[in-house]
Amino acid sequence: MSNVTVIQPTISDEKTKIRVAAYCRVSSDSADQINSFMAQVTFYENFLSDSTTQQFVGIYADEGITGTRIDKRDEFKRLMHDCRRGKIDRIITKSISRFSRNTKDCLTSVRELKELGISVLFEKEDIDTANMTDEMMITLMGGLAQEESVSISNNVRWGIRKQMQNGTFIASSVPYGYRLIDKKLIVVKSEAEVVRKIFQMYLEGNGINTIAAELRSLGLERENSEWGKNAVRYILSNEKYIGESTFQKWYMTSTLPYRCKENKGELDKYNVTDHHERIISKEVFQSVQKLIKKRGEVKVGNTYSQCPLSGKIYCGECGTLFKFKQRRTYGCWVCRRHDESAENCSAKQISELDVYNTFVCLYNKLKQNYKQILLPLRSQLQELNLKKFSGNNNVLDIHKEIAQFKEQTHVLARLKTKGFLDDVKYYEQTNEITSKINKLQQKLRQLTQSDDEDDIIEQISLLISILEKDNNMLTEFDDNIFESVVEKIIVKSQTELEFQLIGGMKFKEKC
Repeated sequence: MSNVTVIQPTISDEKTKIRVAAYCRVSSDSADQINSFMAQVTFYENFLSDSTTQQFVGIYADEGITGTRIDKRDEFKRLMHDCRRGKIDRIITKSISRFSRNTKDCLTSVRELKELGISVLFEKEDIDTANMTDEMMITLMGGLAQEESVSISNNVRWGIRKQMQNGTFIASSVPYGYRLIDKKLIVVKSEAEVVRKIFQMYLEGNGINTIAAELRSLGLERENSEWGKNAVRYILSNEKYIGESTFQKWYMTSTLPYRCKENKGELDKYNVTDHHERIISKEVFQSVQKLIKKRGEVKVGNTYSQCPLSGKIYCGECGTLFKFKQRRTYGCWVCRRHDESAENCSAKQISELDVYNTFVCLYNKLKQNYKQILLPLRSQLQELNLKKFSGNNNVLDIHKEIAQFKEQTHVLARLKTKGFLDDVKYYEQTNEITSKINKLQQKLRQLTQSDDEDDIIEQISLLISILEKDNNMLTEFDDNIFESVVEKIIVKSQTELEFQLIGGMKFKEKC
């Protein structure tokens, strides 16, 4: 007779808790909407706190952000980012319109989440994507939300175009040299002198890069950024400096997702003369436009045409960016400091063709060996990243604290309205609370930004997908592949280059 040995179970039948996250979005910063935002944060913070089957892992909240564009919602992107990395099992959101007002994006996101094994509960519509039959309902409700958004957008556009037609439209962006005061463009004398200098220098034969360098050397300030070639080019081609305004040079598409496009004749343009005080004469402006066209410094599509190597080659000796020089029979790249004086840097020039050929050689080697190099590397990083992740409640705590501070501001506002709080005390206390909220939001941004490890894994995965795209080796330089995978090139010598690829990987290759 056979002997039977009972092997006791080693795994408890206690089910692992489902990790639940909440997503909420507020369309504007009005008081009621902020109250709604605060209410959602407070509600979800207490939601499922006593559940034995579900674990609340955090809130993802976008405030004052459009629902028609996913790429504009940082918290939504972080939510999807964490879902792809196995940190969430279920999502709860107030309604479909809070989740997305773009039907295509809504369905795309829901389908991806279903493939990841993650369900979404839309509370208002009582739709749970765990049930396959709900997708038709999501399409219907998402379509209604999208139509509402499109209708609002069309009404706003109609009003703007009416203002353009009668010449009363004022653009929100004001060019350098002007300030918008009482809905009028007023000349700033000090900046106007800089504008005139730019036009004069260009007419004297100076290039755009030279002008930008001269402005930087003079220490002239420019709001938000330093003087670069694009800033100079924009000024040289802007008709506002002769007192004219051309409206609707660019337009937003009428269907979702909205995209900004250059108006090449699809819609009317509106040119208004004598719109404001001019800085440059029409004769000078027209002379500059002719010279721009003659020199070939014109726009192609939405970008200025340039070599794929531009801005990517750096000197291995002094760290300076290389620049292109055309020799009699070939093109080459040289260190800017060496080009000024050989005493500044001893780095030698490198042929453009050598750079192209060296990249082709490196790419083909990587294509042959990526399974032995990149696949194990990605697996190890993914394993380390999963071990590193733990249910950190810091984000949840900060959201709760922000909500509490916002509630205090509403209490203060009510006290001021009823006369229990004077203006001085009210502004003193609200400023103090606002300062605390700003600090918390800064801390929140630091906590919720993508981990470096996640970014590296994504970039390595992108590189692998490019290498796997086809089985053919490169026989000549491909600028699309180059721009997709190479972040920087360090010239170690005339015979050796170091390619820094996406994902932080560095490979040296002989020329």
